[in-house]
Amino acid sequence: MDIFGIKALLICALIFIPFENLFAERPQKVFRKGLIVDLIYMLFNGFFIKMAMAMMAAGVLGFAAILVPQSITQAVSGQRVWLQVAEIILITDIGVYWAHRAFHKIPALWKFHAVHHGIEELDWLGAFHNHPVDIIVTKAISLTPVYFLGFSDASIAVFSMIYFGHTMLVHSNVRIPFGALKWLIASPQFHRWHHANQREAYDKNFAGQLPFLDVMFGTYNATGDKVPEKYGVDDPIPSTYIGQTGYPFLPRRKLSNRQAPRTEA
Repeated sequence: MDIFGIKALLICALIFIPFENLFAERPQKVFRKGLIVDLIYMLFNGFFIKMAMAMMAAGVLGFAAILVPQSITQAVSGQRVWLQVAEIILITDIGVYWAHRAFHKIPALWKFHAVHHGIEELDWLGAFHNHPVDIIVTKAISLTPVYFLGFSDASIAVFSMIYFGHTMLVHSNVRIPFGALKWLIASPQFHRWHHANQREAYDKNFAGQLPFLDVMFGTYNATGDKVPEKYGVDDPIPSTYIGQTGYPFLPRRKLSNRQAPRTEA
């Protein structure tokens, strides 16, 4: 992690740690279980993701120059930045929704995504707790259309900052009423119920930023003010970073609670 990244981390810690103490959803220590592993994820994943995204962007831009008419890319990049950002949020979250849903539904992919769901004490640092394959595939699917269409560097930069901050917010241990905005903007309550290790929460709330996508596709879990009883999974997820990184490549030893066959009531 570079100096900019360390400064960004410190700023985020100064914002979220007091915030989580003042508006905590559930009692939880700052130095909670899995904290060190999450910090390692944050340090190492950033390097892998930057490399993968740089290679992907170079490849996509090369194909886009051949396949997409310049009139389209100029029209897209010529829009006002705020409009481009809104469009990027919609385009990327549609990609995130379907990629996320696939990681839940396909057993081979679930083993990568189970690492993220293995978090048992959820807070803002949980946003970084993703297997590199999981996050790289999801970003590739969600960002490829953005590069193809020629959105401006400025709009992508603004979107990245919004996405970065919002991802930490939805994983944070805070209780904030969103009111009617809960249908438009993903809240911690919305995403908390995606992480709940309870039957009614399985395969629900896949959207990263726009909950109305789950409403449209029938996967929205309306929980009101209820608080999940527990987070995590029943999969045998190792407790170390190395163990978790290698976990998806090991022979399957147990049928996941989220992958178990559904029975009709």
